[in-house]
Amino acid sequence: MEALGRRVVIDSLTSEKYLRVASISVAFYDYVLTLPAEWRFYRSQSSIFHLSLACTLFILIRYISIMAIVTSNYGFFSTAYTLQTCQQYYLVAPAFKAIQTMISQAILGIRTFNIARRDRRIGIILLLLYLLSTSAEWFADMFHRTPVIDDVRHCTSGDAGKVLSTWFYYLAVLVYDIVIVTISTMHLLRYNTLSSRVEQLIRVLIYDGIGYFIVLSASNVLNLILYRTTNIYTQSAGASVGYALTWIMSQRILINIRGMTEPNSQRLENVIVARPTLTAQKKVMSGLRSQFESKSHSKGSDGSKIPVDADLRAKSPRNSNDMELGIRVRVERSVMVDYMEESEQSSSWVK
Repeated sequence: MEALGRRVVIDSLTSEKYLRVASISVAFYDYVLTLPAEWRFYRSQSSIFHLSLACTLFILIRYISIMAIVTSNYGFFSTAYTLQTCQQYYLVAPAFKAIQTMISQAILGIRTFNIARRDRRIGIILLLLYLLSTSAEWFADMFHRTPVIDDVRHCTSGDAGKVLSTWFYYLAVLVYDIVIVTISTMHLLRYNTLSSRVEQLIRVLIYDGIGYFIVLSASNVLNLILYRTTNIYTQSAGASVGYALTWIMSQRILINIRGMTEPNSQRLENVIVARPTLTAQKKVMSGLRSQFESKSHSKGSDGSKIPVDADLRAKSPRNSNDMELGIRVRVERSVMVDYMEESEQSSSWVK
């Protein structure tokens, strides 16, 4: 019976080793793949002392995630731990995990706040939900934690309490993700997209949110199930997978948002003008990127330059259902304006 139990432990450790190696490989591959995006984030900043919110969040989720993966896997793959040294180290990886989750949830919460057009009531609800969720996560992640030393001196942490509580950490994360993604998706579906470009923007935002939720929910459910078991040797088997997926999906949201709003000076964009979607679009992105400052001009029939905002008032028909009647488009360079059929009202898309 003892030999059978030892074999089960060895098999579980082997499976955990494969999961950890796979997650490290995927994380490293994604890190290399996103190095150009990281460079573009740095290059777009006005000063190293005045980083944008998006750039700050990108740096935090990227390098806190690396620390979480390194500390967790160092404890597992090292074979030099004693019970005394493991007691000094076993809470480091869970602490980085909680910090990583806080940053990831902040990214999702700020994104939802901007999608909701910075509505004050929505903002208060999101802030309270964030504080409640992170408090519950820290408590569940640290409560009843105990150092775990196996036969080959790997050091991990497990939940050895009479009442298992660490699984509640992943339940709190799941609840937060469900509420946040539901709020953002509902607001996105309410937008009246009259332009194919803005419709594409809304579609990408919806897919990002749903994709984030599906991928991380699968990881969280796996860890929730593992931490519901009483075998402390298998409880942390899926932790490294969670670190890698949280990192990848969170930074992808920031990269995609920046990619949709990044100016491209080498390409002349067609700006299709209408209401009310422009205001919605600008408010969605305004928290992560500042608005342009100088006015844009379009070319009239005689070749003269006409301010776009004046041209809007002249060309766009008024609609009693418009959410906002006054629109001013401000960009940093002159652009060509293409008008669609009169029967088709369109919206402005400025990159």
